[in-house]
Amino acid sequence: MKVLLDGTIVTVELTVISFVIAFSIAIVVSLAQIYGNIPLKIIATVYERVLRSIPLLVVMFILFFGLPSFGIRFNPFMAAILSLGLCSSAYQSQIFRGAILSVPKGQTLAAQSIGMNGTQIFLHVTLPQALRFAVAPLTNEFTIVLKDTSFAYALGVTELLREGTYIVSTTYEPLLIYLFCAAIYFTVTFSTNTVVRRIEKRFALPGFEFRGERA
Repeated sequence: MKVLLDGTIVTVELTVISFVIAFSIAIVVSLAQIYGNIPLKIIATVYERVLRSIPLLVVMFILFFGLPSFGIRFNPFMAAILSLGLCSSAYQSQIFRGAILSVPKGQTLAAQSIGMNGTQIFLHVTLPQALRFAVAPLTNEFTIVLKDTSFAYALGVTELLREGTYIVSTTYEPLLIYLFCAAIYFTVTFSTNTVVRRIEKRFALPGFEFRGERA
């Protein structure tokens, strides 16, 4: 089962790297939608709506099979990471947007009354609370990205599902192998959710719980 362990490591790498990329892009997109001028709001909204409307597998095929027509080539692993990151960033941007807008306006007014400027208010009042609000829905999104890494199979990435398929081709026991793969996905997902749930409870703001999920 060492092969499945190797595939699990690749799956985790895909998940973590693409999630970090998505997180970075999502913050910029959400800030553009909330605080940007009209052109920035339009660009951010179009970005978010388009990527939320296109299936992940299609995005993967566009990056891996379509872009070479323009001289842009990615290896399967990089194409999978970029696809997962771009699609997840569209959903994460709405998590952040909702979290930022959930911060009571009274706190902003209070911060202004003691002389804070806009940047200080955002960094010291709005952002810390928004990140707390976003913990739970971000956990959901992390779980979704983890499961979506199985689409990288279509590009030839040797993640967990593909390694499982290789084993099936030699053992001819698909039920046993795929159930084992499912158990690994469950274990990783359950462990992650358990850890993050403890973090959420540790930093929760009583009375201001925020939940969000993909629409």
